Amino acid sequence: MPDKRTHRGPHPADAKLFAPAAIGNLAAALADYSLLRTKGYAEKSALKLVGDKFSLTERQRLAVMRSACSDQQLASRKQRCLPIAALAGQSLTIDGYNVLITIEAAMSGAVVFKGRDSCFRDLASVHGTYRKVTETIPAVQLIGDFLKEIAVTKVLWLLDSPVSNSGRLKMLIGELARKSNWDWQIQLLLSPDAELIKTTSVVATSDSVVLDGCKRWVNLARAIIEEKLPSAHLVDLSL
Repeated sequence: MPDKRTHRGPHPADAKLFAPAAIGNLAAALADYSLLRTKGYAEKSALKLVGDKFSLTERQRLAVMRSACSDQQLASRKQRCLPIAALAGQSLTIDGYNVLITIEAAMSGAVVFKGRDSCFRDLASVHGTYRKVTETIPAVQLIGDFLKEIAVTKVLWLLDSPVSNSGRLKMLIGELARKSNWDWQIQLLLSPDAELIKTTSVVATSDSVVLDGCKRWVNLARAIIEEKLPSAHLVDLSL
């Protein structure tokens, strides 16, 4: 069945799954899951143990998994995270789908979670195909305006070339950049994660693999949502 969505979210079940009455249970699950990861338990087995203990649905388990991290990961990520103000005059490399979809989700009323490492994450996923939605152009515009406001001098967007419609998204972002006189480059790569980990530029992402491997990163999606999208549906699962 073709994807006919015109908005990024929210999922019909989320109002109940992430209602205020459920947050205490989810936060406790996140604490247990983070403890197991700290002790070296594998991700899959730890999530099953915790999910079964707290009778979590698949979406609740996904939220816990994306929001948690081990003590070791937490310390390392904090050490390499730069404040937004430090971006003035710097170049920035953006994990394109990661940042864009989170902003789209926040603009559309989907649930956005604050994780243990302070990153904001959504539950949307690409599944091999990116579909432009009503929020896409406003989200790119918001990101661009915010980066100009904080005086970022040069931006490189990295998009996954295997994802369908990446070429179209590249053209869309490039056109908006030209109209707004933003110094942006957009590249399609087979594995953006590898480049994000390797680059000496500051990285904007909330992807756990990238966060654990990159040299310096910035919590861009969180800064934009907190400062520019105060009505976003934010659920705090942080410890």
